[in-house]
Amino acid sequence: MECPYCHYIETKVTDSRDTGTLSIRRRRECLKCNKRFTTYEYIELTPIYVKKKDSRLEKFDRNKIKNGIMKALEKRPIDHDKIEEIVNSIEEKIRRSGKEEIESKLIGEFVMEKLKETDHVAYIRFASVYRSFTDISSFQEEVKNLIEHSTGGVKK
Repeated sequence: MECPYCHYIETKVTDSRDTGTLSIRRRRECLKCNKRFTTYEYIELTPIYVKKKDSRLEKFDRNKIKNGIMKALEKRPIDHDKIEEIVNSIEEKIRRSGKEEIESKLIGEFVMEKLKETDHVAYIRFASVYRSFTDISSFQEEVKNLIEHSTGGVKK
């Protein structure tokens, strides 16, 4: 594995952790500059295609889910490992369906479900874009529903 800092080829693995059924997280250390970095190994599976609103098909890209979640969780007290766990959980749910094609709307619902469990502020942020709130009353209604169905232990 090439060091991202000095580009030396030799590194050593200092820690490996299973992050779920689809990936392994590895901490590595460069043998030249001694800097540490994290890598993830993913299982290569049969491609899944996402059916967009306009009926176009796009190859499934877990990074799109991750980027959307990271935007929603920006400046929230959730660490990178938790984000990976959420993305892995969503990807696993999609793959377990056994379908080669999934609607983008369903993926959005999966993301909202996980964010609702994780962080209410992030959930509202994501919902405001995903559901295309057109006015303040739509936003207020979503917050009201969230409060009414809130469970203990979730960051608000």
